[in-house]
Amino acid sequence: MTIPPEAPLRHIIHADMDAFFASVEQRDRPELRGRPVLVGGSPKGRGVVAAASYESRAFGCRSAMPMRTAVRLCPHAEVVRPRFSRYREVSAQIMAIFRDVSPLVEPLSVDEAFIDISHRVAQGSRPAELAQWVRERVAAETELTVSCGVATSKSVAKIASDQHKPDGLTVVPPGTEADFLAPLPISDLWGVGPKTAARLREAGIKTIGDLAERPVPWLMDRFGSRGEAFSQLARGLDDRGVSTERQTKSISSETTFAEDIGAAATLRNVVGQQSSAVAKRLGEQGYRARTVQLKFRLADFTTFTRQRTLSVTTTDAAVIERTALSLLDEQLLPSRRFRLLGVGVSGLEQQPEAHQLSMFDDSGSSNVEPPMSAARRERQRAVDDAVRELNERFGDIVQFGTLANATDGDPP
Repeated sequence: MTIPPEAPLRHIIHADMDAFFASVEQRDRPELRGRPVLVGGSPKGRGVVAAASYESRAFGCRSAMPMRTAVRLCPHAEVVRPRFSRYREVSAQIMAIFRDVSPLVEPLSVDEAFIDISHRVAQGSRPAELAQWVRERVAAETELTVSCGVATSKSVAKIASDQHKPDGLTVVPPGTEADFLAPLPISDLWGVGPKTAARLREAGIKTIGDLAERPVPWLMDRFGSRGEAFSQLARGLDDRGVSTERQTKSISSETTFAEDIGAAATLRNVVGQQSSAVAKRLGEQGYRARTVQLKFRLADFTTFTRQRTLSVTTTDAAVIERTALSLLDEQLLPSRRFRLLGVGVSGLEQQPEAHQLSMFDDSGSSNVEPPMSAARRERQRAVDDAVRELNERFGDIVQFGTLANATDGDPP
């Protein structure tokens, strides 16, 4: 019997910018340097913190916290409105540096990415030196700091990058993954959210090492198929490769209201505008959608979604609106008031390269547009992915629609 050779060892850097939005603001505005900075919405409304500088974190401020809470913790903090176009501009510069060390870069958001350096290590480079080169290049060219984790898998590298922030470098040598993970809190494991962490702690599992010791059948009995994945990750086993292509899985438009709304007519009008925005982006990106979703957030912060799958795919705003309105009507109750509403589509299928957005605009004039180039469509998709990721992380701080308020040399 022939024994297949072992798969070559991967070497991956997870690079994570330190307090990215706040750091960009402090760099661009020297008067903010050394001062506590909170980037996000107004503390007078329902703004949330998109980024907190390390000076403000010393007072307990953190991302995704209501801005009014953060200001109460740190009254002397400077509140700065986000400049997302600026952050995307700086992000593009940083991602270009990452690609100088390896073409295999997988952005997770505007401020973090995986970099597969396996081929460089096979050629004789040392992982720690490559990561240090990345950190020095970022500092020299952007005046910002980045923390890096280096490991043989994506999950371990991501955890490692968070161990010595800010401006840190943590290397997990091959074969030491389980020992590195064992003492860390269970909440550090990729995929373990607050609710899952609470369930694990109730079962006596407080550290990643505790989880690694539990039998897989026991975990699967409580967490289904995720139980086996948790067991693998807790032992440092993760064979996922770095992907340079990010496929758009959904497109959405959401509105957070300045005041809770219960009026059906107002909510239906919002759904109509959001449906048009979603349909427009479907056409621009060359997709058709099969499933329509409606996201709700009630006045008490209860958040849920409802969806309906269509018999055929569509890009038609009227079809999306009609389906979304039927979902909305099912949730309208006299006592309900909404603080957020969002229309989304999923089950996306790529359209042929050549497509027409609209033969006529509202005025009746000709409005035939050429098909979007592949490069432009990819740039648009990257922006949409980044915006969606920001909304998921920081509570819908980016809105689509109108209702919401010198190179130092080659790497070693």
